[in-house]
Amino acid sequence: MRLIGSLVLLVLMHHGVLGARRFRGGRNPQPRRSPPPPPAYRDAGGDTTESFPLDFTAVEENMDNFMKQVKNLAQSLYPCSAQKLDYDMKLHFLENSSVTCNDGSPAGYYMKESLGSRRWLIFLEGGWYCFNRENCDSRYETMRRLMSSSKWPQTKTGTGILSPLPEENPHWWNAHMVFIPYCSSDVWSGASAKTDQNVYAFMGSLIIQEVVKDLLTKGLDKAKVLLLAGSSAGGTGVLLNVDPVADLLQRLGHSMIQVRGLADSGWFLDNKQYRTTDCHDTISCAPTDAIRRGITYWGSVVPERCRLAHLGEEWNCFFGYRVFPSIKSPVFVVQWLFDEAQLTVDNIHLTGQPVQEGQWRYIQNLGIELRNTLKDVPAMFAPACLSHEIITRNYWIDVQVKGTSLPRALYCWDRSFYDNSRNNKAPPKGCPVHLIDSCPWPHCNPTCPTIRDQFTGQEMNVIQFLMHMGFDVQKMAQQQGMDPGKLLGMLSSGS
Repeated sequence: MRLIGSLVLLVLMHHGVLGARRFRGGRNPQPRRSPPPPPAYRDAGGDTTESFPLDFTAVEENMDNFMKQVKNLAQSLYPCSAQKLDYDMKLHFLENSSVTCNDGSPAGYYMKESLGSRRWLIFLEGGWYCFNRENCDSRYETMRRLMSSSKWPQTKTGTGILSPLPEENPHWWNAHMVFIPYCSSDVWSGASAKTDQNVYAFMGSLIIQEVVKDLLTKGLDKAKVLLLAGSSAGGTGVLLNVDPVADLLQRLGHSMIQVRGLADSGWFLDNKQYRTTDCHDTISCAPTDAIRRGITYWGSVVPERCRLAHLGEEWNCFFGYRVFPSIKSPVFVVQWLFDEAQLTVDNIHLTGQPVQEGQWRYIQNLGIELRNTLKDVPAMFAPACLSHEIITRNYWIDVQVKGTSLPRALYCWDRSFYDNSRNNKAPPKGCPVHLIDSCPWPHCNPTCPTIRDQFTGQEMNVIQFLMHMGFDVQKMAQQQGMDPGKLLGMLSSGS
């Protein structure tokens, strides 16, 4: 791996600065530059620390050709090198066997080491939750993988931000990768064991703590940066656990490890549903009702600062805009403005039929509400798209907000900590970290993931999608005082 790293640096020096475009042939590519990575630096004690990692967002335009040359060069020097690279994460069960999945089977994690790196990424999987015996029994019958480790495979291939390939993961590709499967059904908050009285264990928060303890024996003790990331319920899990993980490392004598969070699609609102229904399961139940029932059933633990701010109403800590002000660790928030999971719990079901006018207004208001709750979040990426989860999708590099991709924004965020350590308070030019779309409709951003008609399977462009949902171009143009053709042009370009 050291040979490959040296070759990557050699080819980078040979190629110089390359133009950039969005990878995978995305729509409306926009050129951008990346500043060269700064040199290694020394801390106050004089010890050499890890140099800032190479940033592959600068070579996305020619990434296929770039990687082909790196591999060819590696093979010419050592013919077996490319074949011997192992990209898969391998399964490990926890040393502490008393911390388990819902059904009492051992909890664990998948891990891929990256020799020489001092950066670690721990990812929390998502997958809804259950909040009483009845819907947990149903979940166990239909989604047992999310409650038991009995059929977990021995290896797992990382995608998106978990990928070890620079062309798919330009900034975090060379970190130690850890994937923690979700098998506690408690939004990573529970701390109750399975007993004769409790049919299921809910130990999500304890699973995270035990994984961190195990990793300290596998090299995490030498880490410089630990990024706790997660999607959906895992994204909410990041908000609930990033400070407890930092506190744990400090108690264990590892206060020099910088703990940060990356919460993807876990910033839910406790808003009023479009249509109120009885609370039977996670789909029909209003978010606040489900969480209120869940935290008692799970024996949940919430961050101490948030608990003190909401004594007796700890359910507030499961909603991003309520817990965020109490979080001490740096957190980068990634959130679709029109999140499909949020719409589902709000009883807006986009089943392929045009939406009613009241539903359309509700969807637009959801985007407005989310923008309002995110305005004071310093580091964030919020595209105006109808989707759910992104950071482990292979198209995560394609989506842009105001011309900046998510990997690029994360690079800029990391760079800001490096610059702050050098007392350089001015943000790097062309390196934004607060990115939120201003256009008001779902998929008004032309780089949003492709949407397909649920019945025909055919791809829909922005205009087709909006019309499919019942968007009235003539009426909206009249309200805006413009020509319908001009409005269609603006929609097509994402203006």
